Amino acid sequence: MGSAKNNSAAARKARVDEMRRAERSRERRNRVLTVAASVVVVAGLVVGGVVLVNSQSGKKDSAAGSDGKGGSSGDSGHFTTGSDGVRTWSGKLSRTHVTTKVSYPMHPPVGGNHNPVWLNCNGDVYPKPVQDENAVHALEHGAVWVTYTAKAPKADVDALAAKVKKTPYSLMSPYENQAAPLILSAWGHQVSVKSASDPEVDKFFATYVQGKQTPEPGASCTGGMMK
Repeated sequence: MGSAKNNSAAARKARVDEMRRAERSRERRNRVLTVAASVVVVAGLVVGGVVLVNSQSGKKDSAAGSDGKGGSSGDSGHFTTGSDGVRTWSGKLSRTHVTTKVSYPMHPPVGGNHNPVWLNCNGDVYPKPVQDENAVHALEHGAVWVTYTAKAPKADVDALAAKVKKTPYSLMSPYENQAAPLILSAWGHQVSVKSASDPEVDKFFATYVQGKQTPEPGASCTGGMMK
């Protein structure tokens, strides 16, 4: 009988030892799998992070202009000057609505990507500089934009302001970053004038206020931005 008990005890001990060895083996396998899974997850996060950063960087690069200060205007081409002094943009003027600042290739701009909200242009005279992006939208509606620098004689500024105030689809504002004291702009067209009495003033207004160049003739010049 004693021998049978000893054999039974030995068998139980053997089974326990085998179970312990199997458990230790499972634990080792689980640790290996856990480490491997962790490595895969970390690698995935790193790769995903790099892709995200590159993607964001690409978006910023595509939105930035050549000077890095604003989004691209989408314009390409150059001005061609006619015998009357009117500069006409030869090339592409984009018309995409954007909500960011835009870097234009000309000043004041005569077209290109612009803000979804136009600048009021129902004979509006603005005493302070306005946003290019809103003014360009007004040009898209067929407005003429009169701009002037601090070098423009006050008498000329006052006379042009009086003309704008009685002309629907026109607007006026100061603009220091331009090549001449007095400039008139329309979509795709621009001219520098010597004074308010320059014959080109009336000619430009007659030709380009709701002229053939207008991308959206009849579109509103009220109900937009007022500054």
